[in-house]
Amino acid sequence: MSETNTPAPEAAEAHRYTAAMAADIEARWQDVWDARGTYEAPNPTGDLAGDPSVVARPKKFIMDMFPYPSGAGLHVGHPLGYIATDVFARHQRMTGHNVLHTLGFDAFGLPAEQYAVQTGTHPRVSTEANIENMKVQLRRLGLGHDRRRSFATIDSDYYKWTQWIFLQIYNSWYDVDAAKARPIAELVASFEDGTRELPGGASWAALSAGERADVLNEYRLAYASDAPVNWCPGLGTVLANEEVTSDGRSERGNFPVFKAKLSQWNMRITAYADRLLDDLDALDWPEAIKLQQRNWIGRSEGARVDFAVGDGDAITVFTTRPDTLFGATYMVLAPEHELVAKIVPAEWPEGTRQVWTGGAATPGEAVDAYRKQAASKSDVERQAEAKDKTGVFTGAFAVNPVSGEQVPVFIADYVLMGYGTGAIMAVPAHDTRDFAFAQAFELPMRCVVQPSDDRDEDPGEWDDAFSSYDGTIVNSTGEGIALDGLGVVEAKAAITDWMAVRGIGEGTVNFRLRDWLFSRQRYWGEPFPIVYDEDGVAYPLPESMLPLELPEVEDYSPRTFEADDATSKPETPLSRNQAWVNVELDLGDGRGVRPFRRETNTMPNWAGSCWYELRYLDPNNGSALVDPEIEQYWMGPREGQPHGGVDLYVGGAEHAVLHLLYARFWSKVLFDLGHVSSVEPFHKLFNQGMIQAYVYRDERGFPVTATEVEERDGKFFFEGEPIKREMGKMGKSLKNAVTPDEICEEYGADTLRLYEMAMGPLDVSRPWDTRAVVGQYRLLQRLWRNVVDEETGAVTVVDSEPGEDTLRALHKAIDGVGADMTALRFNTAIAKITELNNTLTKAGRPLERSVAERLVLLVAPLAPHVAEELWQRLGHAESVVHQDFPVADPAYVVDESVTCVVQIKGKVKARLEVSPAISDAELEQLALGDEAVVAALGGAEIRKVIVRAPKLVNIVV
Repeated sequence: MSETNTPAPEAAEAHRYTAAMAADIEARWQDVWDARGTYEAPNPTGDLAGDPSVVARPKKFIMDMFPYPSGAGLHVGHPLGYIATDVFARHQRMTGHNVLHTLGFDAFGLPAEQYAVQTGTHPRVSTEANIENMKVQLRRLGLGHDRRRSFATIDSDYYKWTQWIFLQIYNSWYDVDAAKARPIAELVASFEDGTRELPGGASWAALSAGERADVLNEYRLAYASDAPVNWCPGLGTVLANEEVTSDGRSERGNFPVFKAKLSQWNMRITAYADRLLDDLDALDWPEAIKLQQRNWIGRSEGARVDFAVGDGDAITVFTTRPDTLFGATYMVLAPEHELVAKIVPAEWPEGTRQVWTGGAATPGEAVDAYRKQAASKSDVERQAEAKDKTGVFTGAFAVNPVSGEQVPVFIADYVLMGYGTGAIMAVPAHDTRDFAFAQAFELPMRCVVQPSDDRDEDPGEWDDAFSSYDGTIVNSTGEGIALDGLGVVEAKAAITDWMAVRGIGEGTVNFRLRDWLFSRQRYWGEPFPIVYDEDGVAYPLPESMLPLELPEVEDYSPRTFEADDATSKPETPLSRNQAWVNVELDLGDGRGVRPFRRETNTMPNWAGSCWYELRYLDPNNGSALVDPEIEQYWMGPREGQPHGGVDLYVGGAEHAVLHLLYARFWSKVLFDLGHVSSVEPFHKLFNQGMIQAYVYRDERGFPVTATEVEERDGKFFFEGEPIKREMGKMGKSLKNAVTPDEICEEYGADTLRLYEMAMGPLDVSRPWDTRAVVGQYRLLQRLWRNVVDEETGAVTVVDSEPGEDTLRALHKAIDGVGADMTALRFNTAIAKITELNNTLTKAGRPLERSVAERLVLLVAPLAPHVAEELWQRLGHAESVVHQDFPVADPAYVVDESVTCVVQIKGKVKARLEVSPAISDAELEQLALGDEAVVAALGGAEIRKVIVRAPKLVNIVV
């Protein structure tokens, strides 16, 4: 054969779908999309208003959870959710929706600040560099974002509005009667005109500025308070409850966390506890996330009861079992409880048991020593069920309000200020923790719920407490009240009514949810728009002074301490910049220029992500949070979405009681104040799984570089030494990260997109296997060959009509892929596309144009670059992005015939090809007349024929 008849390798390669061709196609089409504004979603009004015909379509607002721009860049686990939302967004565009899909960056917070401390690089410099790197990586994946709407939380024109929202919350209070937030000015007006009585009966006009501020501080939705907080010396900052792990350590850094009393900013999220619970019912969220929020909010019904103590004071407890009040034989206060210092006498009362004193000479010494001991423990350590109960007698006694009995008052670390009132009535016979404490401190126990087992009525003989909601009340009769013989429910109602009449208690609802600690002792966060006068009175900055920008500082680090130094106190980086802290301002209140001191804490990193969905809608608005018409269009309530919100929100399940709860709270406040029409920020939530990878560890347990591991005979070696393999997370610290850039270089972005979507159901974690990526690469190569001649580059489709078999395969795929796309079942959609493509390939003939075009349209949401290229080569000038998604013809979706199995005595005796529409009667007649069935029956009497048309006939003889 002549050499001239063989194409040169370079020429043949030029028309094959290779990694090099994929890279060229992908880069070229990304430039075209940017130049054309292909993914720009028009608003109904404003500077982003566009084609009215597009705005008239059904809208679809699709969001990913905010990414944090890490210096390490992306690994292949990060884009899983981004690719999924991109595929869904593309499908929604092709099914006639106006789709808003974009991505910003959550860029304040601890990682950037720690990097700045380590390297001396300003956190803005490193963060902006990380953002730019991440943008390049994300663009390479072909994500169809409206880039006009992107921003970072560190942009001053963004955090101007974060500060503005803080001021809206600060200048609001929750009106329980109206069940909504109202401006604080309306509360002040009611104090001024006397329609609302001031606590203590004082006159508003007679109060000083400081006294007025103190009164309003008790109502504001954002307020400063001296309260027990989670202090983390190792990080040098305080943390919200949600940022402390179940073992009492910081979520970031894994440092010990202690209780300390400090003045901090808080958000009164507890005012919204009922609404946060109730509105979950209308949200399309995973039940597991709803359950986590319900448990975290922790609504419980019970009663508040006052136990008189000391000189006119009372210890208030919340109990879900007021029916057991006659069984309360002692009380326990949290060591931090404010009444402790007031009720401690100078000397031990006569008859005090030695086991109660902790060996101290006086009650004061005992309490002080125990308080120090408790402060060094985390909440989790304090509540551990397995440990020995510790505590100390305060020297004081309280009066049981139903029996008049004097009961000793202890402090113990198993009672926390963070739940209820920080005090409990102890009923040791019917509570396991109280039982253990009573045993340890030789305290009396009284049975007030009849045991249902055979134990003695004397709790002193029991091995553990008896707890039941089904028991009968006993030993519970006092002056004017008799509970004996009642069930628990009846007894609870009776004792609650009795207490209410006497003013010593009332039925109430309690929540586990605590107010949101909103201060951080960091530099890299939003400054509070608050200043203090010489008397320490707080004032909000006027809107004209926003944004209050972060000053330049030389030292970004807060003062940190030894991780176990529970006595340390915070020192913020901003407090060291006296030129910024101490200022003279005219706040526009008619009092002229005055000296003020700025707040030196910053907001937590959650602040910026509490409202970012709104900024996507109207990103260039400098005069309002968001245009009302634009917000109503994209997020307003509508059929099936009574609370409004984003149509699809995709992210990890780890934010169930952090970001998701906080964002819901902010959304409700903004709704109450009339700034938005949506009560909820996110209507539908989908939690994607995690991409995992093998972690290889040496004999010390340290990770080794995964790419340098050798496998021999099922065992693994690193530098010749045996190592262990386990499945875990993917990440730089575990030395097993695979970057999307690596896969794009070897196979192309479309292959990476297909592989990540094909690995398994989106909500399930799955292991990464680089060797398996080639399977999706081959799918794209076969797709390419079905349309393009690899030797000449010519399009090979023909203009003839497809046969019936081809049409059936095509329309079944269209029907299945469309349903899978809508339901986020991308792995099964890819399987159906693969099956169709293989069927067409095996036919061994050129594809009909109508078949090829619909095949390309099916692939377009998943592999947009190659689909765009093939669509253009098929002769279309318009982008594939805005083409209609194929619609299945029902006539070809239904099978022309199905196989019906005929069984006799449970064994298959015949298979019949029948119409899918055949009736039960027709199928029975056909089966009984079949020759094989007649022979198998052999004249036996038929007792029953069970027909499940069109697939089963079961004959019973």
